[in-house]
Amino acid sequence: MTTAAPAIRLSVLDRSRTRQGQEPAQALRDTVAFAREAEGFGYHRFWVSEHHGVPGVAGSAPTVLAAAVAGATTRIRVGTGGVMLPNHQPLVVAEQFGVLAALFPGRIDMGLGRSVAFTDGVRRALGRDKDAADAFPAQLAELLAYFDGASRTHRDVHARPSEGLHVPAFVLATGEGADLAADAGLPLVIAAVRGEDRMLAAIDRYRARFRPSAQATEPYVVVSGTVAVAGTPEQARDLLVSEAWSGAHARTHGEFPPLAPMAEVLAREMTERERAAYEQSLRGHIAGTPRQAAAELTALMARTGADEFLVTTSTYDRAALLDSYRLLAEAVRLR
Repeated sequence: MTTAAPAIRLSVLDRSRTRQGQEPAQALRDTVAFAREAEGFGYHRFWVSEHHGVPGVAGSAPTVLAAAVAGATTRIRVGTGGVMLPNHQPLVVAEQFGVLAALFPGRIDMGLGRSVAFTDGVRRALGRDKDAADAFPAQLAELLAYFDGASRTHRDVHARPSEGLHVPAFVLATGEGADLAADAGLPLVIAAVRGEDRMLAAIDRYRARFRPSAQATEPYVVVSGTVAVAGTPEQARDLLVSEAWSGAHARTHGEFPPLAPMAEVLAREMTERERAAYEQSLRGHIAGTPRQAAAELTALMARTGADEFLVTTSTYDRAALLDSYRLLAEAVRLR
C-alpha cells in the first residue's frame, strides 16, 4: 500500500512566454486560458509578471492582464509576481489594485518586486535609473498606507477605490528582499535557487526579523521554482530544454528570445560558451515522474518550512506544459 504525498499549497506564476513563430497576442490569450486550466486543477493562486521590452515575454502590464485572468476565472486567487514598484508611482499602483479588488473581491493579491528594467533604454523610457530600487522601502510604505487612508507622503491624497480595501501584499525577494519583507511584516516570495544554503539563510533571517503587521501576524514563505512532470524522467527533462536555451541565449547574447521547439534546440550546434550556459540552466530544477516530483517537492518544502510553492515552469509545447501542471496537481494533494 502506497502513502499519498502530504498536502502542499501550490500556485502558478505565468510569464506569458512567447513561442517561436507566435504573436505576443497569442501568448497573452494562452495565459488567460492557462488560468482557467489551473483553476480546474486546484491551484491556489495564478500570478502574472512584469517585463518590459523583452522579446520572449508578452506580459508587460500585469494589472491589466490580471484583470483579464480574474474575469475568465471564478475561484482562484489572481495577482502579480510581481509589479516592479520602482517603475511606478505608488498611488497609481494602489488605484490599479483597488479597482481589481473592487471588481473581484477576496481574490486579488499584490505581489511586489524591487527590480528595475534591465536596459538603459527601457529605464530611460520609464523615467527611472539603476538606483530606483533604493526607494523601494519608502514606496512600499506609501503604497500600503493608501489602503488604510494614512498616507504619510501625501496626506491630502486618497486612493479610490482602494482606501479601506484589504489586498494581501507579498514581497519578491531579490537582494535585500527578505529583510524588507520582514521589516514590513509581509509574506515573502523567494526563488528556489541553486545555492540552497543562501536561500535557507534568507528564509531564516526573514523569520527571525519578522515584525507582525496589519497585513500578516506571522511569517509566511512562498518558495518559487520550476517543476517539470511527465511519464518518464527523460520526458520531464525534455520539458526544460526550451526555457534552458532561452536563458543560455540571454546570458551569452544579451537578449531573452521566444521559446524554441525542443528538437530545434537539441539539434543546435552551440558554442562552448552557449553549451556551458545551457547545461547550467538545466540544473537545479525539479523534474521527473509524478511520484519523483512529488517526493522532491515535499522534501524541499520540509527543508524550507515554506507555506506554499509557486510553480514557474515554461516550455514550448503548451500541451505538455498543461499536462505537467495537471500531473503535479494530481500527485500532490492540494489544500
